Amino acid sequence: MKRRRILLMVHPQLIPPENIDGLSDKEVDVFRCEYNVYSTLRGLGHEVRVLGVLDRLTELREIIKEWKPHVVFNLLQEFSGIAAYESYVVAYLEMTRQRYTGANPRGLMLSQDKVLTKQVLASHRIATPSFHLFPYGKRFKAPRKGKLGFPLFVKSATEDASLGIAQASIVEDMSKLRERVEFIHDKVQSDALVEEYIDGRELYIGVLGNKRLTTLPVWEMHFGTLADVQAGIATRKVKWDRNYQEKHGITTGPAEGLSKAEVEKLSRLAKRIYRALHLCGFARLDLRMRDDGKVFLLEANANPDLTYGEDFAESAAAVGISYDKLIARIVNLGLSYEPEWRLYE
Repeated sequence: MKRRRILLMVHPQLIPPENIDGLSDKEVDVFRCEYNVYSTLRGLGHEVRVLGVLDRLTELREIIKEWKPHVVFNLLQEFSGIAAYESYVVAYLEMTRQRYTGANPRGLMLSQDKVLTKQVLASHRIATPSFHLFPYGKRFKAPRKGKLGFPLFVKSATEDASLGIAQASIVEDMSKLRERVEFIHDKVQSDALVEEYIDGRELYIGVLGNKRLTTLPVWEMHFGTLADVQAGIATRKVKWDRNYQEKHGITTGPAEGLSKAEVEKLSRLAKRIYRALHLCGFARLDLRMRDDGKVFLLEANANPDLTYGEDFAESAAAVGISYDKLIARIVNLGLSYEPEWRLYE
């Protein structure tokens, strides 16, 4: 691969060290993804600089002007503490005609706004759970009778990484619904999205590409002993707490028992969703498959976690795409992506 100048854009608190010698797993976990990408890019022979971006674009503008990176590797998840503002940073890169990795501004905006995602996919006749939105800052008003039936699932309409999701997110009556909606409003400070709870298998599908798309093997979350006593949902503890995962035997891995026809159907669905949401680069789609075979999109994750050994990287490895090759491919997709300004070069 040709040597490139690559600017790694991260949150200031997640700037990785040169090496992790002497650090505990707990210490490294904070910036593990950033370190994995940084060390891999350097290992591939690229010249890499790291920039922490919090709430100003001054330094980003200056380094682009002076250093002229071939591509910005985007690992931001928010700007000024707001997840939805990440798309504005990417829009700035486009306006300055700077190449970057991952999702474009439109794809980020559509996928981060979960209600907008549902509305777009409904126009493409792609199933998502029925829902009701409780706007932040407004008093709780029960949805009209018959619109949604319990149990219901309550989450933030804009936040990701399972922020605000716990076992209490599944509610069985109006009192608990009100309590959880108010929790999202007070603690997460966002609109509360209430969905019908879909019982079934939790499936993940990674997608790579801009125009020509590649779907990675279907991955599944196995809830271990947790499924015996609680609902199988990907709470924040289930996703990120290593001790909790080990205690309950929670794992992810290739989805077993799917027929060839089901795998092909899921692959086609993933590509339809990816294109409908104008995604590019790479993404992960979170799905639920009911016992009757019907599949619902739960969330579309633009720029998903790239940590070595986690779901996206592991599903790529399952089809022979090593971590080095995965990072190199994402760089090449960023270099080859054609936003509108590229048409006038």
